[in-house]
Amino acid sequence: MPMPAMAGWIARRVLLAALLVVGASSAALMLTRLAPGDISGQLGPFAKADEVAALRARFDLDRPAPMQWALWAGRAARFDFGTSFLYNRPVGEMVGQAAVNTAILATAALFLATVVGLSLGVLTGYGGGAVPAVIRAASLLLVSLPPLLMSLLLVFVAARTGWFPAGGMSSASAVDLAWGDWLADVLRHLPLPTLALALPLAATLERLQSQAIAEVLRQPFLVAAAARGVGAERALWRHAWPASLRPICAVYGMMIGALLSGSFVVEYITAWPGLGRLMYEALRARDIYLVAGCAATGAVFLAIGTLLGDVLLAALDPRVREGLEA
Repeated sequence: MPMPAMAGWIARRVLLAALLVVGASSAALMLTRLAPGDISGQLGPFAKADEVAALRARFDLDRPAPMQWALWAGRAARFDFGTSFLYNRPVGEMVGQAAVNTAILATAALFLATVVGLSLGVLTGYGGGAVPAVIRAASLLLVSLPPLLMSLLLVFVAARTGWFPAGGMSSASAVDLAWGDWLADVLRHLPLPTLALALPLAATLERLQSQAIAEVLRQPFLVAAAARGVGAERALWRHAWPASLRPICAVYGMMIGALLSGSFVVEYITAWPGLGRLMYEALRARDIYLVAGCAATGAVFLAIGTLLGDVLLAALDPRVREGLEA
């Protein structure tokens, strides 16, 4: 693909991503502002009227909604996303920490789900017998399980067996540990939320890969390869599998974005201090600036995931590249 065409395509995607971030964060800010409740709840039932008024003025809640949005947008353009009502800390700092934690969890879950899901999908799509049938049944079960039930089940197993910690990102004493010991402690806490996120995703990828590989194996170019004497294993991995990845790449970016945006249920049940859990706490407290910051970060992750998926699809499918060049 010529570099000007690629550069123009990426520029359009970045512009759409910026519009997505602005729209998601603005909608989150205004919807939270319009939700029932008031910031006076943060001061308790015995707060004086002048204290409530001062707090509302500090966070621009005494202004009309459009003016509040304009003030917030002006500050956000300078990367000042305001201060959290609930924690009295800069929103940018809190969201940055939570985003890193979510990225660690999502990367581990995505790696595990991709390796397991695509490998099993090739197996079930290529061959028959008892083992592929069992894998298909397990995948259907995992896809059908709600995230809440999956998380609770894994927490129960962890609590009963002690195989890994039942929640959190690190132990309470980890703050006093050396860097290497702290990292080992985090790795001990990682399997539970990783499995809760990865198992349903791996089952979804297995189903997609199995269907894709089965369809590609019926294509004329595979029949022609077999007629030329190409071995079955070589035809599968050299020709069929790369071709079967095209439909998967079409949805893979959305999966990446959804994982990186954070999972409310998994992070809350497993006490993982990520973006989803922070968003849940902000929504409960009607912390509008923190809600907007979490929504903006989630939209950034979704845009990045979608862009990566589109790049992978363009790399694998010549028809997409030809469309960009046109």
